[in-house]
Amino acid sequence: MLNTLSSALKKGFDKIAGTIFLDKKTIEGIVKDLQRALIQADVNIHLVKELGDKIKKEAENEKIKGVERKEHLTKILHDEVRNLLGDKKYELKLEKGKQTKIMLLGLYGAGKTTTSSKLATYYSKRGFKTAILGLDVHRPAATDQLEQLGKQIKVQIFINKEEKDPLKIYNQFKEEIKDYDLLIVDTAGRHDLDSELITEIKDISNEIKPDYTLLTLQADIGQTAKKQASEFQKACNVNGVIITRMDSTAKAGGALTACKETNAPVYFIGTGEKPSDFEQFNPDSFISRLLGLGDLDGLLEKVQSAIDEKTQKKLKSKLDKGQFDLRDFQQQLNQMSGMGSLSKMAEMIPGLGKAKIPDNLLGTQEDKMKKWQHLIDSMTKQEIENPEIIEKETSRLSRIAKGAGTTTTELRQLLKQYKLLKDMTTGGDLANIDPSEGLSQKQMQKLARKFGKKMKM
Repeated sequence: MLNTLSSALKKGFDKIAGTIFLDKKTIEGIVKDLQRALIQADVNIHLVKELGDKIKKEAENEKIKGVERKEHLTKILHDEVRNLLGDKKYELKLEKGKQTKIMLLGLYGAGKTTTSSKLATYYSKRGFKTAILGLDVHRPAATDQLEQLGKQIKVQIFINKEEKDPLKIYNQFKEEIKDYDLLIVDTAGRHDLDSELITEIKDISNEIKPDYTLLTLQADIGQTAKKQASEFQKACNVNGVIITRMDSTAKAGGALTACKETNAPVYFIGTGEKPSDFEQFNPDSFISRLLGLGDLDGLLEKVQSAIDEKTQKKLKSKLDKGQFDLRDFQQQLNQMSGMGSLSKMAEMIPGLGKAKIPDNLLGTQEDKMKKWQHLIDSMTKQEIENPEIIEKETSRLSRIAKGAGTTTTELRQLLKQYKLLKDMTTGGDLANIDPSEGLSQKQMQKLARKFGKKMKM
């Protein structure tokens, strides 16, 4: 996302670090590159000019004591871009055992329904009992889409496919929804914020009394986000924004800065199609990723969003008993795929964002994991629970590989990786290590010697 801006920022920081004399010409060159990238990211041209002037003025200040000019300029560059995108992280205040209602608004095509499922996934993974109330009674198949998403993410959906009055639908389920920590209300959209839509939203809001009213905006509308955010704020008391499609556009800078201008804080951003491609918007982490410096907080959030606590507890219980079969291995693969693409995860790991990883390498690993899942699905219950019987019979190897549409070589690689992981988790090397104490240097060296040569994807 925002590749041009990312490149310009990295180039600017590298120039500052590499120059011997930080003169006026060098500073102007860095500012011009940054301004060009911001304009390409669809940031308002007046904001870009203001930012450039401010950086140049601050950079020429030689009266800063105890700080080198290089360090001073680096901080200015970082802080000004952060202020442009948003100066702090905003969080929704939720409490287990006390219901919070979030109402989502937006025009057609903004992705409200998909976003409601992502928001539900985000909080249900964090232990909140979550439900979605479908009040989009105008868009054809809206309830069908919500119903399918509910099954996919395993969250309770309240809908009535026949009723066309959203208030009647709410009152129909009023008692049932009281049992949930979080209620997400998916409302109808229009092509424009017309008087009819405003009236409907106000009526729903007055009846439901949401704790948060969040506007869903797609990143590719760029600077138009400012007009939408302002109009929705005035008409519907919007107190926050969720920006979708951050993965597919260079115009995201326009949407982010427009929200900053209207004082409509961005709470979340959607970065892909999967339920896990959804994260809290943190300006500092966002800029860190643009610079290729990683984002460990964001990575930990992704892990938390993907991991099913109940499944992990069951796995731990099995590992304690020295049990680990291919179905357990498959569940770990599923949770890894639930975290999103390996390339997105790599961006969040400090150091890997700048590393020159071959373009096809991460994609190859993802394809390999998908093949492994198909191979496990092609096995019998006996083979899954006792994988050692597979290698002993050529007929089994051929049947499983053919059923998965892959090769016996891929199957042997899967079995080899499974054995390695089983050795690590049940053979005493990792199973007996106390996570609270961490790994000692001696233990790390032992693991590296034992598994380093074997662990190849």
